[in-house]
Amino acid sequence: MRVRRFGGAIGTAAALALVLSACGSDTEATDAQSIVDRVKENKKITIGVKYDQPALGLKTPSGGVEGFDVDVAKYVAKEMGVPEDGITFKETRSANRETFITGGQVDLIFATYSITDSRKKQVSFGGPYYVAHQDTMVRADDDSIKKAADLKGKKLCQAAGSNSYKRVIDPPPDGKLDIDATPVPASSYSECVAKLKAGDLDAVTTDDLILAGFAKQQEGEFSVINDPFTDEKYGVGMRLGDTETCEAVNAAITKMYEDGTAAQLLDKWFAGTGLKPTTTVPQFEGCA
Repeated sequence: MRVRRFGGAIGTAAALALVLSACGSDTEATDAQSIVDRVKENKKITIGVKYDQPALGLKTPSGGVEGFDVDVAKYVAKEMGVPEDGITFKETRSANRETFITGGQVDLIFATYSITDSRKKQVSFGGPYYVAHQDTMVRADDDSIKKAADLKGKKLCQAAGSNSYKRVIDPPPDGKLDIDATPVPASSYSECVAKLKAGDLDAVTTDDLILAGFAKQQEGEFSVINDPFTDEKYGVGMRLGDTETCEAVNAAITKMYEDGTAAQLLDKWFAGTGLKPTTTVPQFEGCA
């Protein structure tokens, strides 16, 4: 009898294990559901954007957020079946983009998020939706800096958390130009711009769209010199391995360029800044 009861216990345990195993499979399947499938069902999506970059992602006095990245996000969300009132925008900084995606705080990120090999190990990227280039911004009345090489001996902003200044002053392979400029620390690019306006430094260097946004905000104060020296592929960040969503994002971006919306948005946010934007479909990185 003891043997039979023991055998029965084994049978019960095995059955329970099968049930738990099945439940685990269901959970994994749910976790693996693509973003594009889920948003088609509930018509809601959470998107990470910057709140402090003029013309790209900037919080408005009314509490909303506006800019090129924001408008591109709205376009892509609409193509995925999500109306504008179904979008929740969440402030996302450079330092927390990966953790917001891996932790599930956001579904997608449109936040001047350059595609790099190291980031690809943590998240997947759609796009790029735009290929920016590192450039330099100076005061509009400063004729001493017309090309990047003219930064020699100049005071260059060193924004916290950014490596842009290193690409100017460091030798390859970490840097690009190996120019003897003097870095001036600042807490953010907003502070860089304030210091530039006050004459505390001579130039700010980072992606041309970011610079053009500040130039647009303070029209007539600054000028982008249009001497680019890197490619910065702005991607749409999402959960690692979500190929279906990546392909949906790429289809939306392609349509955005082909129907003329991309050109309209670039003109809307950056006209008059000296930026010469590209209006053809970027070459995608691929979703595999």
